[in-house]
Amino acid sequence: MPIKRLDLKLGFRCNNNCLSCPQAHRRHLGDLRLEEIKKLLEKGREHEANEVVLTGGEPTVRPDILEIIAYAKKIGYEFIQLQTNARMLYYKEFCEKLVAAGITDFAPAIHGPNAQVHDYLVQSPGAFEQAIKGVRNLKELGQYVIMNSVINKINYVLLPETARLFVDLCVDQYQFAFIHCVGNAKKNIDLLLPRKSEVKPYLHKALDIGINAGIKVMVEAYPYCFMQGYEKHCSELYMPNAEIMDAEGIVEDFEKLRKETGKLKGENCEKCRYDLICEGPWKEYPQKFGWKEFVPVKGKKIISKKELLG
Repeated sequence: MPIKRLDLKLGFRCNNNCLSCPQAHRRHLGDLRLEEIKKLLEKGREHEANEVVLTGGEPTVRPDILEIIAYAKKIGYEFIQLQTNARMLYYKEFCEKLVAAGITDFAPAIHGPNAQVHDYLVQSPGAFEQAIKGVRNLKELGQYVIMNSVINKINYVLLPETARLFVDLCVDQYQFAFIHCVGNAKKNIDLLLPRKSEVKPYLHKALDIGINAGIKVMVEAYPYCFMQGYEKHCSELYMPNAEIMDAEGIVEDFEKLRKETGKLKGENCEKCRYDLICEGPWKEYPQKFGWKEFVPVKGKKIISKKELLG
């Protein structure tokens, strides 16, 4: 059966206050009630979703998180991913309970190679130490770990160091996501939004570190014109059909939403060989910096993602 994924936001409470948080403007909505979550999980199965990503906010601050995971497993989700800031994973017993309940895949986030950078970006002293211990706990338990890190003006020159940290932690995959300037990130856009052309050499080096270590590496929201030679590491190539559910309603086609309301294409994009498969950058980027950095790549048009993947 084709993969169909439900992205379920359990709520918007969090024990961090990340400078780049794209959900911070929704914190007043609080958390969904347990019965609401169960109904959304059931609706996802009715829509033929066989994977679910539990996200927020921060899912692990919910006292009923284990019950939510167990219910998702009970009604037939084959893949259950937990997206988390990893602070609660500091407690190994809690990690064991998450695994026993049914989590198949962990996606923690660390945004720099040291406490000085990470703790500042998440506005929580001690968060780096807790997250690092959490990832080590997961690996000791034999769990699959996909590390996430948001690229911003404060940390981009340290991307290679961050990549080395992830390799040293023996994560199974890591992904860098270019900052999406909504929520807190919109308020902090001048502090956090870097130019993609300046990020590029550090990002490519950070990818090389993982590639050379035999680790799967990805980049999100970083168009193909900046990724020549690294095109197969653009995460949009691999994103399954996803449905998003949260307190504000249901988005049945996240790819369509990204293309129609989240991202933009410039006039020169139609001259690029990647035009037909590229989503472009988050719209806030060209609204701030314009399109001069986006140089069309010459060559025969790539018709489909499958063509690029070979």
